[in-house]
Formats: sequence, C-alpha cells, structure tokens
Amino acid sequence: MPRRLDPDKAIGHLDRLYAAARALCGDPHLAEDLVQDTYAAVLSRPRILSGSDELGYLLRALRNRWHDELRTRQRRPQPAPLDEVGEQMAATTPSPDLAMDGATVLDAVHQLDSPYRETLVAIDVLGLSYAEGSDALGVPVGTIMSRLHRGRSKVADHLRAIDLTPTN
Repeated sequence: MPRRLDPDKAIGHLDRLYAAARALCGDPHLAEDLVQDTYAAVLSRPRILSGSDELGYLLRALRNRWHDELRTRQRRPQPAPLDEVGEQMAATTPSPDLAMDGATVLDAVHQLDSPYRETLVAIDVLGLSYAEGSDALGVPVGTIMSRLHRGRSKVADHLRAIDLTPTN
C-alpha cells in the first residue's frame, strides 16, 4: 500500500547512507556532499513509497545521485596530466602499517565496477540482508549473491596485490 516518506525515519538512516556514499565514491568529503544532496532532493517535496522501506528508497536515490555526478564529471573537460617527474615521485605501495586499514579496503571497493560496488555497499557496508539488498537494488536475490561473490573476490585480489612487506 503506498505511503508517504516519513522525514524523521529518513533522517534516521543518515549514518548508513553516509557509509554507502563513502564506499561508492571513495572520498569522505564527496560522500558528505552526496548524502546532503540526496536528502535535499528527497525531502524537498513529499515522496510516495510503494512497498519499500525508507532505507531502500534512500539508497536508490543516493545511487541515482552518484550516477548523475559521474555523468556530470564525464562532460567536464579533463585537466592535463602532470609531467612525468610528479608521477615518479609518488609512492606505489602503501606502508605496511596503513595497508589494511578501512580506507584501503574502501578504496578497493570503490575501484569495482558499479554493480559489484553497489552490491558490496548494500550487503557488506550497510549490513542489509540479501532480500533487503535485492529490494534496494531492484535485482533478484540470486544476482545479489553472484555479484557479492564476484565483488568480494575482486576486492580480495586487489588487496593481495598490495605489497605488504616492508622494504629494507
């Protein structure tokens, strides 16, 4: 039965939406802006929910905002790359004490293709069940399980590729 989105319940999901935004975009400041833009758009006028809870609706709105942001970025002119010297000075591997912190794992998640990233965010970051993730992303539960397995494998491969041994 259709019902109106309750703004108080929607605001209650702020932390979960921020975690999802952080995993989608990889930048904490951009994640804050993304969540703020999502709430501003969703709460600007009454919304009618049909069958889904507030969190699922907000996750879809967040994902759509993120896709809009990516399309906007693609239309902007890209800055010219810096000279070769700047690239040679950059470290290629993180230090061992920082290699497995949460930011490194979220960066690995951020590098995944969109369907895998969104599935990992919904299930592993937000802690949704497979059924809730299925509703939030609009795909069957089997697809959630498949994307989750492949996404986790890709993250694990990426993290294994990081050299964790100190250089002497």
